[in-house]
Amino acid sequence: MNLSYTLLREIEQEQEGAFYLLDTEQFSQNFRELLDAFRHYYPQSYIAYSYKTNYIPRLCQIVNELGGCAEVVSGMEYEITKRLNIPTQRVHLNGPCQEPEVIKEIILGGGCVNLDDYVEVPTILQLAEQYPEKTIRIGIRCNFEINDGVTSRFGFDVTKSAFQQMLKELTAIKNIQIAGIQCHYACRALDTWQPRAEGICQLYEEIPGKTVEHVDLGGGLFGKMKESLKAQFDTPIPSYDEYAKVVAGFIARHFADSPQKPDLFIEPGSALAGDCMKFVAPVVSIKDIRGKAIATLLGSVYNINPTLNKKNPPVTVYGDPNEKRESYTDLDFAGYTCIECDYLYKGYQGELGLNDLVVFDNVGSYSIVLKPPFILPNFPVIELKDGRKCVVKRKETFDDLFHTYEFNF
Repeated sequence: MNLSYTLLREIEQEQEGAFYLLDTEQFSQNFRELLDAFRHYYPQSYIAYSYKTNYIPRLCQIVNELGGCAEVVSGMEYEITKRLNIPTQRVHLNGPCQEPEVIKEIILGGGCVNLDDYVEVPTILQLAEQYPEKTIRIGIRCNFEINDGVTSRFGFDVTKSAFQQMLKELTAIKNIQIAGIQCHYACRALDTWQPRAEGICQLYEEIPGKTVEHVDLGGGLFGKMKESLKAQFDTPIPSYDEYAKVVAGFIARHFADSPQKPDLFIEPGSALAGDCMKFVAPVVSIKDIRGKAIATLLGSVYNINPTLNKKNPPVTVYGDPNEKRESYTDLDFAGYTCIECDYLYKGYQGELGLNDLVVFDNVGSYSIVLKPPFILPNFPVIELKDGRKCVVKRKETFDDLFHTYEFNF
C-alpha cells in the first residue's frame, strides 16, 4: 500500500475526517500463506475465519472466495453469511448463549454447531426427534488443561463424568453424529499449541463410534507485525510456519498410520486481519502542559485499541511539506474523548505540525467490532486497491446510533 500525504489528505477531505484504510491484498496474502503453511505439514488443513475479530463484509467475502469457512459466534454474525450468500455448509457456530433457532437453521443447512454447554443438548435431542430422516451432525467444544495459567470458561470440562454420560446419550441416538471436536484458548504463545493438539487427539480416540470427521483447534494465533510492536510483548511472536510445524506437524504424526484422517481446522482472526488495516487521524491541536507535549487527534484509542492493552502501535506521520513543523522527543498522541487516559500513542519522537496525518498500523483486530458509540460515531473504512478507492463502510451518522431510541415522550 503506497501512501503519501497528498493521497491521505485527499481521502481525509472526501470523508470529512479520520478514516480507516483496508488492505484486502494483504488480507488475501495472509490467508494463503497461513493455509499453505499448515497444508505443508498436514494437507487436510482448513481455515474458518473468526468473524468476531473483524466482520467487515468485504473481508468475509474474500474468505469465502478463497475457499475458507466462516466461524461465527452469534445469530448476528450468521446473518452476515446469509447476506453474502455464503453456503451454510461453510459456517461454524461457536460460543455460549446461542439461540435455538440459529442452532437449528445451521445444523439443518449442513453447517457445524459446536455445543458449548449442557443447556444446548435438549435442542439437539429435539431436532433429532423432529427430523428422524436427517442426520444431525454436531461438534463438541472441549475444555481441558493446557497449562496457560487460565481456567477457560468455554466448552465442556472433559474430566467430568457428566461429559462422558452426555457423549453416550448423544451417540446412542441413531441420527445424531458427533462429527467434530473443537477447543479454543485465548493465549497465543506457541508453547500452548501442542497441548491443544495433544488434548484434541486424545479426545478423538475416546469419542464413541469413531464418527469424528474433523478436529478444530480454534483461534489464538499472533499475526504479522513490525519489530517495534513485537518488542512490546513478553513472549516471542511465532511465524505462520512455526505454528504450523507444531500443530499440523503433530496432527500429521498422530494420524500417520490411520486409514481415516480427520480434517484439521483452525479459526484465526488477528493472524489474518491484524496487519490489513490502518487508522488515519488528523492532528487537531498541539499543546504544552507543564512541559509535556500533547497532540490531540481526531481519533481515539477506542478506534485502534479498544482492548486497552497499552501497547504503542507502529506509527507514521505524514506532514504537509509547505507547513511549519516542530521536532519533539517525547510527545503523546491523545484522543478526542473526554476520558483522561485516552491516548493512542505515548512517547513519539519526530516532527509534527497542525493538520499532519498520523497513520497507525496493525489496527485490524477488534478495532471495528469493539469500538463503542461513545461521543462520536465511528469513521469510514476505505479499501485501497490497484490505485482505486472504495468505501466499504461509510462514516456513521447520528441517525445510525439513535434510530432505536425514542425522542417523543
